[in-house]
Amino acid sequence: MRKKLALSVALAAGAAAVALVTVNVPSASASAAPSVPYSWRNVRLDAGGFVSGIVFNPTERNLIYARTDVGGAYRWNQSTSSWTPMLDWVGWDRWGWNGVLSLASDPVSPARVYAAVGMYLNSWDPNNGAILRSADRGNTWQVTELPFKVGGNMPGRGMGERLAVDPNNNNVLYFGAEAGQGLWRSTDAGVTWSRVTNFPNAGNYVQDPADPNEYLTFNQGVVWVAFDKASGTSGSTTPGIYVGVADLQNTVYRSIDGGSTWERVAGQPTGAFAHQGEVAAGALYIATSDKGGPYDGGTGAVSKYQISTGTWTNITPPTPGGGDNWYGFSGLSIDKQAPDTVMVTGYSSWWPDTFIFRSTDAGATWRPFWDYTNGNRTNHYNLDISSVPWLTYAAQPSPPEQAPKLGWMTEALEIDPFNSDRMMYGGASVYGTTNLTALDTGGTVNLTPMVRAMESSVVTDLVSHPSGPLFSGLLDIGGFRHTNLDAVPALMYTPFMSAVTSLDYAENNPMWMVRVGQTDRTNSANIAYSTDAGANWFTGSVPDGAQRGHVAINANASRVVWSSENAGVFFSTSVGGSFSPSSGLPNQARIEADRVNPNTFYGLSGGTFYVSTDRGQSFTAAATDLGSTGQFKTMPGVEGDIWLASDTGLYHSTNSGSTFSKIAASSSAVSVGFGAPAPGRTNQALYTMATIDGVRGVHRSDDAGISWVRINDDQHQYGNAGQAITGDPSVYGRVYLGTDGRGVLVADPTGPPTSTPTSRPPTTATSQPPTPPSVPPPTTSPPPTGADGCSATFLRIGQWGTGSGGFQGEVRVANAATTGTTGWTVTMTFANGQILSQIWGGRTAIPGSSPYTVVNEGWNGALSPGQTATFGFLGNWNGINNPPTVSCARTPL
Repeated sequence: MRKKLALSVALAAGAAAVALVTVNVPSASASAAPSVPYSWRNVRLDAGGFVSGIVFNPTERNLIYARTDVGGAYRWNQSTSSWTPMLDWVGWDRWGWNGVLSLASDPVSPARVYAAVGMYLNSWDPNNGAILRSADRGNTWQVTELPFKVGGNMPGRGMGERLAVDPNNNNVLYFGAEAGQGLWRSTDAGVTWSRVTNFPNAGNYVQDPADPNEYLTFNQGVVWVAFDKASGTSGSTTPGIYVGVADLQNTVYRSIDGGSTWERVAGQPTGAFAHQGEVAAGALYIATSDKGGPYDGGTGAVSKYQISTGTWTNITPPTPGGGDNWYGFSGLSIDKQAPDTVMVTGYSSWWPDTFIFRSTDAGATWRPFWDYTNGNRTNHYNLDISSVPWLTYAAQPSPPEQAPKLGWMTEALEIDPFNSDRMMYGGASVYGTTNLTALDTGGTVNLTPMVRAMESSVVTDLVSHPSGPLFSGLLDIGGFRHTNLDAVPALMYTPFMSAVTSLDYAENNPMWMVRVGQTDRTNSANIAYSTDAGANWFTGSVPDGAQRGHVAINANASRVVWSSENAGVFFSTSVGGSFSPSSGLPNQARIEADRVNPNTFYGLSGGTFYVSTDRGQSFTAAATDLGSTGQFKTMPGVEGDIWLASDTGLYHSTNSGSTFSKIAASSSAVSVGFGAPAPGRTNQALYTMATIDGVRGVHRSDDAGISWVRINDDQHQYGNAGQAITGDPSVYGRVYLGTDGRGVLVADPTGPPTSTPTSRPPTTATSQPPTPPSVPPPTTSPPPTGADGCSATFLRIGQWGTGSGGFQGEVRVANAATTGTTGWTVTMTFANGQILSQIWGGRTAIPGSSPYTVVNEGWNGALSPGQTATFGFLGNWNGINNPPTVSCARTPL
């Protein structure tokens, strides 16, 4: 059983004290299934989600934090110019805590950091929010649960910061809550909290009271807290406190007695509310918008309040090109080295670009990052995205719009308090500069992505292709063909879809692929196909109104079935051709193709399993009582072998879904996938995000579900991860895990390797003809063992074409000697004139001719006794395609 959390109930001091639960986050938990050590890391994308806030500590150089709406919080690592995730310990039981509504870094004790967490205010998130606190810069945390929800992914999430630490007395913190919960205070460094009952305004702005999903129906609340440090002295509570409220007529309040009493600041602007507020050099600055953001905002202003005189001044930057602004303001930051220097953003300007403004005279005059005069755009910045080249989003806009954009939803902008030349700003990525002051003298500001290791994309699907690449389906940015797990891809799929929800390949003709999603671009469609293993794509016919959902292509690439999100289930009799409605399968059902029989497709909806034996034209119900929600996968190479993950457990069928048997150790499961067999076994390894023996986690089985090991730990849980999971068909033990805001993860066993590849091979696949393939069963050549103890075994993975065509094979090299090797050489002789077109995991002349001499790569030549290495290849055949004879020799230690 999972180790119980240590709970202690504490009462907050002051009026209307509320009992809160303080939770000590455990460092580990017991599990019934044995655990094996794995090393987890991200498949590199760099960015991919919304960065809603950036926080610099004002007293410790280079201590920087960032928050995201669904992907947790991060700390900057100056030595590597990268980010360290801090909330990967958040598990399924509290998945919403990966939504971070606010961060505060203690200005007195810099090791302390706080986070207000929770994802949704409506029923989507079952849990209340919490205030997390750390005394070691986010390495470990303690938790105080709140008696209400927190919306880190709700409208208004870019405003703030809602959490603030008193710079004179750091035992005092404030938190501005949503949904009418008002202003909260802690006087014991965040351990306990009580509502400030005499604070007069809990906010009243609601984006859309009639929203049927109840996502836009909540009061956006108390949105920021700012201290006037100069009004107090060290060790005593700061008297001057300013608070922003989501109220179009009453947006700024203050206390001048340390929070004992509160008043509306007189003379304040109305018609918009302050997204952010900051005090510097005796003045309060606010940036306002008529909407809560981060998407919307139709007007706004920037204002300055002189505290000593009580006067307000409108210091709104003029819009480049003239005219009224069509956007709201946010991204407020004041240079601590030069407090008359102020920056703001026009965060909600989507076209032609976002705006960034800078003033060095307290708002009297402004310089924009780009000008627009007489129809011409002039940039005062250079944006170098060579480290993250996909940030063009495959766009080719017309002027004055550009690709890459300067940004959008730019509510997070901060000037380094120690270095006036360094600034970071967020939105869809984090960009930054180290020559910011160049703008002040007419120079060019150099911007680059500062986002390495901040992986915050939402993953919908993963496919580990037999020819090498990993394919990801992602929300917001579409997805990628990953040929190097440790390098940022150059570009997402094109034609571009803003969301890719499902991908598949034809098992016996793997060059053929299909993906579905959603796009609003005129040169794209909601479905796309590839005939070269995803290197290039083309669009096809789309049923009226169909988008997103799930797609499957049968084993020989002759039929596609699409279960769309909103328009029904369809089948197409030709790749790229028109669709017709399928019958018998409920809308929005999950679908998969049998990986062997091209006539068979499967579906799952509401706990009932469906089967089609006429290539997706009609479905009939088969097994029932399989839970209420779930997904399933079909086993490569075995007809009718199905594994199904549902809210009631993990199930297995060996008769094409007529019946299922439940894995007794499982009580719930999210997803299931397959990978290369364990050494000495022929069945594929199973991977699942599931509750096995009472412990939720990522589990692996090498023996078809008889026994299981847990391969993640309590420090690597990633919230509600696991909607997508797959093993690697070429690398035993490797697993890919999709998350709901922490990107794509890859993990490998950390013990002695049992299969040597450590990176996926680059792939340049050749296009295959559209002839439905004829696929013989996999062919294995006998494994002769050389006198030196080296053996080689050939396996034909697949073949396509009639009379001629292509094929895929692999060779497993085994060290049967009693000593290790430093390298190996395989000789492959084809009797029928077959020609290789591609190879990975080994090196030889391409295309070359038989016999082929294949030598190891630098990373897979060293084999201990009993260890194996594998290389794979694609080739072309004509007439006859008999297997090659293979032999090998080893280079001993």
